[in-house]
Amino acid sequence: MAGQIPQRFIDDLLARVDVVEVVGERVKLKKAGRNYSGLCPFHQEKTPSFTVSADKQFYHCFGCGAHGNGLRFLMEYDKLRFPEAVEQLASRLGMEVPREGADDPRAQARERKRKEGVNLLELSASYFRERLKMPEGQGAREYLERRGLAPEVLEAFGVGYAPDAWESLKRHLGERGIGEPVQVEYGLLVHREESGRTYDRFRDRVMFPIRDIKGRTIGFGGRVLGDAKPKYLNSPETPVFHKGRELYGLYEARQADHRLERVVIVEGYMDVVALAQFGIRNAVATLGTSTSEEHLGRLFRMVSEVVFCFDGDRAGRQAAARALETVLPLMIDGRQARFLFLPEGEDPDTLVRREGTEAFQDRITCASPLSEFLFDQAAAGRDLAHIEERERYASQVLKAVGRLPEGVLRSLMLTELSRRTGVEAKDFSALLARSDAGAGRGPHGGEEAPAVEGAGVPASASFQDEGDAPPLRRSGGVLSLAARALQLLLHEPELVTRLPAEDDWCPEEDPDGLLCREVIRLLRAGGYRSPQVLLAHFHGSPEGERLAALARRELLIPRHARDAELEGLVEHFRQYRRRRSPQEEFDALLARERAGERLSREDRQRLMTLITELHR
Repeated sequence: MAGQIPQRFIDDLLARVDVVEVVGERVKLKKAGRNYSGLCPFHQEKTPSFTVSADKQFYHCFGCGAHGNGLRFLMEYDKLRFPEAVEQLASRLGMEVPREGADDPRAQARERKRKEGVNLLELSASYFRERLKMPEGQGAREYLERRGLAPEVLEAFGVGYAPDAWESLKRHLGERGIGEPVQVEYGLLVHREESGRTYDRFRDRVMFPIRDIKGRTIGFGGRVLGDAKPKYLNSPETPVFHKGRELYGLYEARQADHRLERVVIVEGYMDVVALAQFGIRNAVATLGTSTSEEHLGRLFRMVSEVVFCFDGDRAGRQAAARALETVLPLMIDGRQARFLFLPEGEDPDTLVRREGTEAFQDRITCASPLSEFLFDQAAAGRDLAHIEERERYASQVLKAVGRLPEGVLRSLMLTELSRRTGVEAKDFSALLARSDAGAGRGPHGGEEAPAVEGAGVPASASFQDEGDAPPLRRSGGVLSLAARALQLLLHEPELVTRLPAEDDWCPEEDPDGLLCREVIRLLRAGGYRSPQVLLAHFHGSPEGERLAALARRELLIPRHARDAELEGLVEHFRQYRRRRSPQEEFDALLARERAGERLSREDRQRLMTLITELHR
């Protein structure tokens, strides 16, 4: 889609939608006084602790803390991105989602091109499915029958066949008005520079459509029938297909179980489809790449447990080591990662056929937890009876633990390392702290800026040496005063009730000050008390990235002092404003008005007074 969704439309949409109706379509709710209650869809529970308020248009779970409005519920439950959730809510009400810049001819051209590409890929998927049923697909059907795949599984995954011809798909699409350039761009045709010739990329292959989370075809994988190389051939990178982001079978897994809790990552399409044939419908495969942090980030937003499945040979162990490095920074409390190694010479496809569903499920259940794999990997090939070997072992584990986010798992890993080596856990913690400080890393294992200035004291006591002007964003990671106010509101949205009615104290010289005004307006308009809902409003924008960065920073000011801190900030900015020269104040007010901002009555009166003073 072209352009951002205007905030005014989002506000209007939330005012019209009924959160009880949205949640009630997915969760069984019962009337409980003025509210509705039911079992929380975000964690397992036997006694209802999930409440939906028709008056406040919010849901809240007293068990796991999940809360938000109808838009947030769709994002969390249906695993939708912010724009997709807005589209879905709007379609319920028959509203068309406007886009800023939608009348831009270039934006319209980009949108037409995107739709043409999606239509092209869907047409191709349909063509491949039809060819599988034709006489020319006889060899492919026999191959799939030998692999034991039932028709219903083939249908669920949309499996098809690319004919053994150079221009079969090219002609089919050309007859429907789709030109060769777009076919090349979306990876269906290969273009030879030296001859100028184009021909079908996929020939004589079983075709597996790769679908995005909404079920739209975005690319293909083809498995050769004979001994030709490569055995598997993927679509190249295109405007809609990125190998490092997509996972084969994820859409189908979510269709099979909407409340998915565990995902098994395997290596190939046939592994995914074969496991599905045996009733294991929660497997996905990467697309010719190692599992990336983006892959895992997507999965952990949907499930709490990921199982990596590898061959038991040396290559499989090396791949597991890479996966371990990738997953460590993502292991916040509540997430699990396990490592399953298959017998040498076996893959999921062959093993599930030989052992059956129950035995393979048992292997998944008994897969090594991340902690055990980490310790085993560090100990491999080392004689821990020797001090020097134990030192190298501890150093390797400690380096990995340092990549874990701050939390219970990190603490338990240090305790276990202490038990295995005889070194006090506090000594390991001190080593980690020194390592983090030397690398410029924060307590969460990632790059982090220094603590906020003046943290823990009222603003009025910490601004005396700030000078006459409020500082803008500072280098080195120290927050400006406007950013401090913004961070306070982000962590404690209810503090908006302590602010004056007018937001003219926000410094317009600072981008954070302007963003602060917008945040205050949203908090007052929506009555929001959740930082997550606030972040959702700005999702996908530079302002959203700025707010997310502030949300990740630890707020070091004690809770009991935060209201005084914010009041001190407001008073500081007001004093600064009063100290400005009439010309500076006039220029600032005039700039705001020329930028299209609607000045308050007090601001307009002040502007007229300044005009009189400056022209005496």
